[in-house]
Amino acid sequence: MASPVFAAAAGYLPILLFLGIALALSSAFVFLPMVASRFTGSHKPTPEKLTEYECGFPAFEDSRSQFDVRFYLVAILFIIFDLEAAFLFPWAVALHGIGWQGWTAMMIFLAELMLGYAYAWKKGALEWE
Repeated sequence: MASPVFAAAAGYLPILLFLGIALALSSAFVFLPMVASRFTGSHKPTPEKLTEYECGFPAFEDSRSQFDVRFYLVAILFIIFDLEAAFLFPWAVALHGIGWQGWTAMMIFLAELMLGYAYAWKKGALEWE
């Protein structure tokens, strides 16, 4: 008869198999193209290939230069309102089943977002020079 510890650990076997397959596939997607380029002869580093390249043109400043803080504020606002949209659609679909408690929780969530939006607007986070 199997011990209770082994029986409990056997429940984790599918998870471990999944993690092993995911690790193997992700490693293959990273390393196999590099190996294939070595064998096919397409790996020929030249000075043009080794230069930094961003957004369709070469870098024109030091890579360690600081960005304006407003860039980060706009990015954070985008993420916040993107998450809001991601929460609103499932909530709207499930609204009939969750009742007034779910409606109230979403209204509190939306009120918090609107307070944050008003604060960002007041501080000038949306103003760009």
